[in-house]
Amino acid sequence: MTHDPSPAVPGAAEPLPPGGGAAAPGTARLGTFATSAEGIYGLIIVAGMIVVSRNLTASSGEALLSVIATLLVFFAAHVYAAAVSWMADHPERDGGIGSAIRHGLHESLGLLGLAAVPVLILFLGFAGVLHDAFAVWMALGADVLLLAIVGWVIAGTRTTSVWARLGGALVTASFGGILIALKALIHH
Repeated sequence: MTHDPSPAVPGAAEPLPPGGGAAAPGTARLGTFATSAEGIYGLIIVAGMIVVSRNLTASSGEALLSVIATLLVFFAAHVYAAAVSWMADHPERDGGIGSAIRHGLHESLGLLGLAAVPVLILFLGFAGVLHDAFAVWMALGADVLLLAIVGWVIAGTRTTSVWARLGGALVTASFGGILIALKALIHH
């Protein structure tokens, strides 16, 4: 007789089989791109740069320039690091530096993907569609919302529990939320 040491608890998280919570095949690539570590990292970089640049500058345009420049530097560094790491981990592979750079680009695209939303909002402030201060706060809010969505989606690939998904959303969004709290403290 086999005894299951983990009895079912009502309301507890139910683990899903591998791939059980995955998106439909057509959205799998977008989901992987959007929920990558790089996507989360890109959003955190954007929030951090908005906080720092907005406190040092007077316009959303200057914040936008700071965010884009920083994202591009981090993207290039991430592509390089991923390419070099891939070459070290796969010395038997042919294709040389071109294959390594393609791998680095593929691994790093998430850094720019989700960050495009707050960058677009900052651009709307720069273009005069939104007021500067509103654009900055809206970009930060969108950043945190995207982090929460990513946390929800990632947790959803592992469990059907709403509580676990909310926890994932809360933890992931807290990284952006902490930066917003720092902005509020520093700016006022």
